[in-house]
Order: sequence, then C-alpha cells, then structure tokens
Amino acid sequence: MQSRFHAAFAALPAPLQAALQPLLTDAFPAFFTPAQMSDLRVQTGLDNRELAFALLPLAAACAVAPLSDFNVGALALGKSGHLYFGANMEFVGATMQQTVHAEQSAVTHAWLRGEKSLEAITVNYTPCGHCRQFMNELNSGTALRINLPGREPATLGDYLPDAFGPRDLAIEKLLLDEVDHGLVIQGEALVKAALEAANRSHAPYSGALSGVALQMSDGAIFAGSYAENAAFNPTLPPLQAALILLNLAGYDVRQIQRAALAEAPDARLIQRQATAATLQALGCASLQTVPLT
Repeated sequence: MQSRFHAAFAALPAPLQAALQPLLTDAFPAFFTPAQMSDLRVQTGLDNRELAFALLPLAAACAVAPLSDFNVGALALGKSGHLYFGANMEFVGATMQQTVHAEQSAVTHAWLRGEKSLEAITVNYTPCGHCRQFMNELNSGTALRINLPGREPATLGDYLPDAFGPRDLAIEKLLLDEVDHGLVIQGEALVKAALEAANRSHAPYSGALSGVALQMSDGAIFAGSYAENAAFNPTLPPLQAALILLNLAGYDVRQIQRAALAEAPDARLIQRQATAATLQALGCASLQTVPLT
C-alpha cells in the first residue's frame, strides 16, 4: 500500500478495510473497476453513494496541499461503473492560478482514462463556483449528481441555478465526448504522447489544441489534454491534466525529468510560457515544444 493511504486506511471500518486490502497495492491506479465496485458493495453492504462517502478519506489522502494544508478529495462515478479518485494540488513557486481543484482532478482523471460520461461526483467539501462551472462543461450537464456528506442528494443544477455553459453557445462536442482532431502522431514516445493528448483536446472556443507529456525518472510517461470552459477561467491547462495523472499514480512532481508540449506556434492561445514557468517551479527545466501538423 502507498504510504499516503496509511492513516486514512487505518480509520476506515473493519469490513471496508478487509475488502480494500487486496486492492490498495503500491500499484493501485486510483480507480476501481466495475467488477471491483461490485465486490466492494457485496463485502461491505454499501451502495455506490455510501461507498463513495466511505472512500473519501482515501481520495483526500492523494491531495498535494503545501500552501493551504487543506486536503480535498473527490470521487467521480462513471456511467461505465468505474470510480475515479481526485484530489486538489498546489505548487510552491508557481502562481495561484496553476492549482488544481479536487473536482477538476476527478473529472479529468475519468476523462483521460477514457470514461464517456459521469453519473455523480462525491466530494468532502462543497464545490466552489469555479468547480461548478468546470463541471457544467461535461456532457452530463446540470443533471450530474453532486453528493456531499450530511446533505440530501442534489444535482449540479441545484448548485448552479440559471447555469451558463457550452449549450448556450451551440457547442456540440462536450467534455468527455469522444473527439479526434486528425493530428499526425509521430516521433519518440514522449512526443507521441503529447500529440495524442493534443488530438483529444476539448478546445471549442479557441481551437487552440494542446497536450503535455511528462517523463518521470523511471521512464513512465503521463500525458494531459487541454480542456476549455465556456466561462474561460475554469479552463484546465494540459500540464495540470498530466500532473493529475502523475499524482494519482503515486508519483511526486519532483520526479519529472523532461516534458513535451504539443501546440501550434501560431495558435490563438499559447501554453508554452505558463507551462515552462510551472515546470521550472517543480524542478524541471527540460521542455520540448512539438508543433502540430
């Protein structure tokens, strides 16, 4: 078991501990498959909503919060039956705008794992306005269920009344919809990963596709896609998407050895400067730019 889970695991009820013990290995990918969820329900007697609440301490244990010391965990239930972890991330030496919220983490985790739609988000604190707007970009829209401890079930529409989102702008492809922008994928493994991430970008407002791939000290590669938002500011940069996967896989950001950013040099929005600055704050000075073709 990864050391970050030890304290949270020890506080779980004994039946849940017994059910989770064989799953929480060092290689735990921070999600449960439908079969694993079924087994957990049988062994604990909990339904999906109750199980997500019980698992929240484990998700919050994935938080990286050196600025606030405030750990937020989130769990995204996909229509496929998968349950994806998410947690907030903060970065010393970078700007406040580079932080990642737990709901963003869980949603992006599900998206980059190939989930096609979400049914519910469970979080241990009320989603802020930024996250409510971010979630409104999803193809599940305001029907997405939001589960909070001690509250009755509600929908995103309840937390974001009179919402403004992509449907108001006649956007047809929504976040988590499958897309293929037809980019040419070639080059070494890191470059290919960045290009593949750019190829699945959600960029309906600017058209500025981008993707980031990070190579770790052991050779592992994590790639993140750009996700725009109708309200613009809740947009998630591709670097943050890659950092979400890196963190949930149990890696430390200081293990990044080199990075590749795929974007068009004449794009209406450019990621390079912000990406380079944040990577430098994380101790990585090796950033390769890959032009889109």
